[in-house]
Amino acid sequence: MTSSPLSNLRVAIVGAGPAGIYAGNILANSVSASGGSVWIDLFESLPAPYGLIRYGVAPDHPRIKGIVTSLHEMLDARTIRFIGNVEVGRDISLDELHERYDAVILATGAIRDAALDVPGIHLPGSFGAADFVAWYDGHPDVPTQWPLDGAEVAVIGNGNVALDVARVLAKHAVDLRSTEIADNVLAGLEASAVTDVHVFGRRGPADIKFTPIELRELGEIRDVDIVVHDEDFAHADPAGAPNNQLKVMLRILGGWRTRESTGASRRLHLHFHHAPIEVLGDDRVEGLRLERTQPIDGGRVRGTGEHREFAVQQVYRAVGYYGTPVVDAPFDAEHGVIPNVEGRVHDEDGPITGLYATGWIKRGPVGLIGHTKSDAMETIAHLVADAQAGLLTSPRDEGDVLELLEQRDVAYTTWEGWLALDAHERERGANHEHTRERVKVVPRDEQVAISRAGALIGS
Repeated sequence: MTSSPLSNLRVAIVGAGPAGIYAGNILANSVSASGGSVWIDLFESLPAPYGLIRYGVAPDHPRIKGIVTSLHEMLDARTIRFIGNVEVGRDISLDELHERYDAVILATGAIRDAALDVPGIHLPGSFGAADFVAWYDGHPDVPTQWPLDGAEVAVIGNGNVALDVARVLAKHAVDLRSTEIADNVLAGLEASAVTDVHVFGRRGPADIKFTPIELRELGEIRDVDIVVHDEDFAHADPAGAPNNQLKVMLRILGGWRTRESTGASRRLHLHFHHAPIEVLGDDRVEGLRLERTQPIDGGRVRGTGEHREFAVQQVYRAVGYYGTPVVDAPFDAEHGVIPNVEGRVHDEDGPITGLYATGWIKRGPVGLIGHTKSDAMETIAHLVADAQAGLLTSPRDEGDVLELLEQRDVAYTTWEGWLALDAHERERGANHEHTRERVKVVPRDEQVAISRAGALIGS
């Protein structure tokens, strides 16, 4: 009696953010429902799981971090083995994964900033929003200190990341003490010289990419005045909004137009119809030159020829994320994704047997958690179909990948190690002078040491 194509399936997933975890969970459930069995290893370059949920969500957004609860449950079910602090392409190659697994799913996401091609964008004092987000979220691979020495700051972008960056820059550090913010970040924000944050968007208020809850939060920041400008609202009538979400946001903005200044110590300025054309300065950022725009068909805008300059000492570009390639995997540099058809990875010769993609590295950095789930379902459906069709070859090396990592002295972390690190961070929070849910451990070597020691104790 021959075994089912779904018996003893071995799959590696690269990336332990929501995309990778959802893919693993859906795969485990799909194979189980078919009466088969699957071994799933989830590789992550960081010592801890959850990707941008841990390192890409502002610390004052605990309700979004509630997603961690469901991700935790999926990993804690132990149908997926977490292997952290392992970078594919450095500690183990993609070819070596193919030798040990029937299929490999790439879920590396998009953690770098998309480029903004304007003169002066690389001057000192000009930053990508993703790097700043990583800093205030305690990412181990960014500097522990951030220069917040300018009074006036520009944020370029009209999406939720731009609002997150602007809110953290404008907010008083004392109002972040109750969050899980790392101590070095709190100290940096407490020393901040920022008084005015200017957010610039190319399009008008009727084309913003925020969500109502993000926008409403701006108006609730203590000791910060919101400043909007009547000239930006000529084409922004709530009654003509195509959906209720936009209608709500236009009403929020309209309310700010009539709100009196409170004389707050900080101000957050929202500018619409401003397209950046140059970052000004000789040795560092001294200002930003923009062109006024006007709407044309289909939500597009065109320049009016009217230029304006704002004196700022820092510029943050929040114009999108760019995909994270994997060494030896195909990569579409123009679009920042791994080329694929519905999750099956392709190169110039066609589909690559046993290689798949899901999440932002598959479709680009758009969409919310719901899209990530449907994305994973599509990819896994193709993987399971390929396995059932006998297209996935059996691994040539049946040894445990952990043996290979140990031979190479790779200090990998495990799920048990994460539970130890999680408990350690929560204990730090409970014992902190400003009681918090957790206080993150930032240095990578410290995370690894706590994780590995805790895994040994728990084993």
